[in-house]
Amino acid sequence: MGTVGEWQTFLEGLFPRSWAEPWDNPGLQVGDPGAQVSRVLFALDPTLAVIEEAKIEGAQLVVTHHPLVFEPLTSVDVSQPVSAVVAEAISSGVAILACHTNADVASPGVSDALARQLGLSVEGPVMATRAGELRKVITFVPTDSAHHLLEAMTRAGAGVIGEYDVCSFRSVGVGTFRPSGSARPTKGKRKKVNEVEEERLEMIAPREKVAPVVAAVREAHPYEEPAIDIVALEGVAPEIGLGRMATPGAETTVGDLLQVCRERLGGDPRAVGDPATRVSRIAVCGGSGASLASAALSLGAQVLITGDLKHHQALDALASGLCVIDAGHHATEWPWVLQVAESVAQAGGDVLVSAVETDPFGASA
Repeated sequence: MGTVGEWQTFLEGLFPRSWAEPWDNPGLQVGDPGAQVSRVLFALDPTLAVIEEAKIEGAQLVVTHHPLVFEPLTSVDVSQPVSAVVAEAISSGVAILACHTNADVASPGVSDALARQLGLSVEGPVMATRAGELRKVITFVPTDSAHHLLEAMTRAGAGVIGEYDVCSFRSVGVGTFRPSGSARPTKGKRKKVNEVEEERLEMIAPREKVAPVVAAVREAHPYEEPAIDIVALEGVAPEIGLGRMATPGAETTVGDLLQVCRERLGGDPRAVGDPATRVSRIAVCGGSGASLASAALSLGAQVLITGDLKHHQALDALASGLCVIDAGHHATEWPWVLQVAESVAQAGGDVLVSAVETDPFGASA
């Protein structure tokens, strides 16, 4: 991966942009997709101090969880925080890429990293989202062209199921058609009903890959007007979604988990509920996950570990019988920075993890 654009493609392979919430703005924030990258700095927030750190460490790309730009900029007034970072990044030749809510739902993603940091075993998401939805792409092709079409659909991203690829189903049948006088049929004759031995070719593709797969079918198919069916599938990506249900290695208590959060995440976590409550199932969500309380409770969680717990959310949790540990927004998302940097380093990338403190509460402590 030598350019910013190649890094963007790589990261969107792990955390597809289409998985992000509609209000979110992940992806390239600042920079030239064609610029060369020899070192990458991973951080949680794209602050001025982080850009300065990238310059000092010789990193041409900063990858963050939180996007720099959420709303369209009407001007680049460097007296304003966001514009100041944009200007400094451009003048320093440092690009910024963000993986935000698309990394929240991914597997492994933000909540998986949090569970791992706390020594928990992940079961699955707390709440399903549209991220990870699959479609079945079905087409009908002459038998002698089926293998060529299979290869084209595979290259476009179809046919991956877990640890297997080039997955398809093919069945032989007879197709009928009558070309008009102005048609240009590959097989058969105009103005006559033709019968051709065809294969029904079925392949699964992620929702965000359907468009390129269909384009590949149209490009590689021998027919002038290929028949293409798209079928929505349900419940086929159970690992994708918000938050994670998890279990401890042994039965524990809310008080014990509070201490684990204090030791492994840092800061000063706080708990809602009886510290003596025994816990066998735990919901975790990096960042702001209090909205998952009802879903966590319905899945049998005795406690939710997240950040940004508000007063009325705490009261509602108490009333429902769910304990909550608020370990802080920054602290519950930071493990993801370590996880993704570790993964890229193992793949051979020259990466650094930011040493800049960007937790606004931690910085004032």
